[in-house]
Amino acid sequence: MPEISSFFGIRITINYSDHNPPHIHAAFGEHQALIDIQKQIAFRGWLPSKKLKLVLAWCVLHENELMENWELVKQGQKPKQIAPL
Repeated sequence: MPEISSFFGIRITINYSDHNPPHIHAAFGEHQALIDIQKQIAFRGWLPSKKLKLVLAWCVLHENELMENWELVKQGQKPKQIAPL
């Protein structure tokens, strides 16, 4: 999975062959969560509360860029890097 951003020890990736809803993968240490881009919620997995809040805030700030990346990977193209928080 290509890494599209990284901040405060959190790694953000997006998968080329993933399922709906449009989402990203956020990993911190041994923890991982799937984050719905449009609803800004974790719908699978777990992150420590403070790290999850950072990821969700970042998703709000970059929703359009994240959706653009989602469309790119669905077409088999390389996603763009997104500025960290």
